[in-house]
Amino acid sequence: MKIQIYFMLFITYSIIGWILETTYVFIGTKKLYNRGFMVGPYIPIYGVGCLLITILLSRYQDSVFGLFCMSMVICSLLEYFTSYIMEKLFKTRWWDYSKRRYNINGRICLETMVPFGLVSLIVIYFLNPFFIDLYETMNPTGLNILCIAIATIFIIDFIFSLIVVSGYSKTLKSIKAVNKDATQDINQYIRDLFTKKSYFSRRLVKAFPNMSVVDKIKKKLQELVEEQKIEKKEPVNK
Repeated sequence: MKIQIYFMLFITYSIIGWILETTYVFIGTKKLYNRGFMVGPYIPIYGVGCLLITILLSRYQDSVFGLFCMSMVICSLLEYFTSYIMEKLFKTRWWDYSKRRYNINGRICLETMVPFGLVSLIVIYFLNPFFIDLYETMNPTGLNILCIAIATIFIIDFIFSLIVVSGYSKTLKSIKAVNKDATQDINQYIRDLFTKKSYFSRRLVKAFPNMSVVDKIKKKLQELVEEQKIEKKEPVNK
């Protein structure tokens, strides 16, 4: 396949992933949230996962069970290392499955692994044939123009979103300069502080309602809170 078709598959599945995530959250909360760390209606990890499945596993279509198992492993590894890398880069755990059964370090769990395998079967047997045929029948020039336009928007969005997420990290680093209420939960305090910055900051907090700072940062912030408590104590009268 041409690189343009691979790119369109990536964008298509990123958008489908956003729709699935948004619908899932809406069912539970009855509220619409723009999921994912990017502003646009797409979640790249879904696009990457489906693209990996397409490239690596299309040859195994004759074995449904084998395809299911391999897809589950590939997608789970992708989610695990995405969580790990984002945590290291931004000092924040963006999602946490620690309270769910059969989880690995809170980054992946059986409850999400099985759907990964099932969705991968749908992608290989039903969605890929449809979308690949659709994009292959498009006018080559039109397809090129469409890819360039979408890629430009996507790259601009990605850079802008990185700036917003980086602002969260900067908030963590500058937290000691802020007058803190020692009775507040550390994670809630940081979320409240970040939501005051801009609309895009508020959107990010709503997109990841369970995000929390890593233990190392949390411990440091708690130490600062304790120091502030001591400083606020009035001197004892003799």
